[in-house]
Amino acid sequence: MNARDPSLPLQADELSGLADFAASAWDEEIVPALTDYIAIPAKSPMFDADWAKHGYIDRVTRDAAAWVESKKVAGLKLEVIRVEGRTPVIFFEVPATKSGSTDTICLYGHLDKQPEFSGWRSDLGPWTPKYENGLLYGRGGADDGYAVYAAITAILALDKQGIPRPRCVGIIESCEESGSSDLPIYIDMLRERLGNVSLVVCLDSGAGNYDQLWLTTSLRGMVSGVLKVEVLTEGIHSGDASGLVPSSFRILRQVLDRLEDSKTGRLLPDSFHCEVPAARVAQARATAAILQDEVWKRYPWSCGADGAFTLPTTTDPVEGLLNRTWRPTLSVTGVEGFPDLGNAGNVLRPYTAFKLSLRLPPLIDGNEASLKLKTLLEDNAPYNAKVTFVPDGRAGALGATGWNTPELSPWLDQALNEASNAHFGAPLGYIGQGGTIPLMSMLQKGFPKAQMMVCGVLGPKSNAHGPNEFLHVPYGKRLTAAVAQVMAAHP
Repeated sequence: MNARDPSLPLQADELSGLADFAASAWDEEIVPALTDYIAIPAKSPMFDADWAKHGYIDRVTRDAAAWVESKKVAGLKLEVIRVEGRTPVIFFEVPATKSGSTDTICLYGHLDKQPEFSGWRSDLGPWTPKYENGLLYGRGGADDGYAVYAAITAILALDKQGIPRPRCVGIIESCEESGSSDLPIYIDMLRERLGNVSLVVCLDSGAGNYDQLWLTTSLRGMVSGVLKVEVLTEGIHSGDASGLVPSSFRILRQVLDRLEDSKTGRLLPDSFHCEVPAARVAQARATAAILQDEVWKRYPWSCGADGAFTLPTTTDPVEGLLNRTWRPTLSVTGVEGFPDLGNAGNVLRPYTAFKLSLRLPPLIDGNEASLKLKTLLEDNAPYNAKVTFVPDGRAGALGATGWNTPELSPWLDQALNEASNAHFGAPLGYIGQGGTIPLMSMLQKGFPKAQMMVCGVLGPKSNAHGPNEFLHVPYGKRLTAAVAQVMAAHP
């Protein structure tokens, strides 16, 4: 055990030591490892049905595990756990260096990726890593392949300086982009080995800017699936049938009108809404004061015919923050049943299918919402058409439930602010995120007394899931040092 008194705050030389170690590790080891990682198309099972045959997920898992073991962390135990037919999970544990500590810090990340998407810059690509001006471009580096590398580096940064810390465990999954549907099986298997988890550090989130540490205070839930409307068994001449055979697309529009007000985007069923807690409204106001119009100006808006930019749903920063974090929203993310424009003849199509992504407020149960959505869309179909909605969920989970962080304990609130000031020169920012991390609600239920540090490198224009995704390496360096400092402050 270390001789340093853990009750003493970190000194200036120790803080600079954390920062220097993290920066050096990123330059010499993490960026090269992530460059190799980005080049591997380890798409999540939802987007690669033959993931097991292709072997890409297994490869990035093996590479990450080998990298961790090569760091020779004292007392490290690592296991790649595989259940037949399921994606693998890396589980590691490192004993405490703080005398008398019985608590555990759980660090989380994932290695699976979203699909390619279109629109990449001509010199970039999803599987073509490029490091330019501090930005590492390519799919998955920021979302969030870096997590396991940053987590181990934070542990090493403390151990190299003899700064005491609690026991640490890591869960690195490879099914997050498919809703973490494999993860509950592994959590049940690992429950006893996890120990007394009192702090969860999740590195799969975002940042309001690159100027301070940001704590994620909430995550939306999600129901995704395929809505399909069928009217014919085969396509027929549109001149012969249109006006008599109803358009599958028109029927689909009518069905969606049950769910969404197309003029405003508001979701119509009250059951998909919840009251926003007063504390989250207050935090949204504080964050809006920091970010101001950058809340909406950060997006790559297109220009209209008159050269003016497309406008957001609101230019009020507070309302914008609440819209993207606490209010339900529907997106259509894919279509089927349409030929491409070059092959679009005068044919009335037999069916139309939309891939729907319904983001839910953090307090709405994902499974219940999925069942209600299915009933809403399928019942009483116009023209007696065949209307089906099939959720994407696997392993019995029809939808993902969101998460609202418990009240911060005084020690964590202080530690986060001190870490932000030490490594960014600015106080901690609080922000809700519109994305979904199913693990957080799972861990909250399993460890109801645990504190949650949810953060990440996905700041402005980093564009996870879209074209030109990048990892802001300078921010990653500072975030790694900040995580180490918070771990050291664990009481």
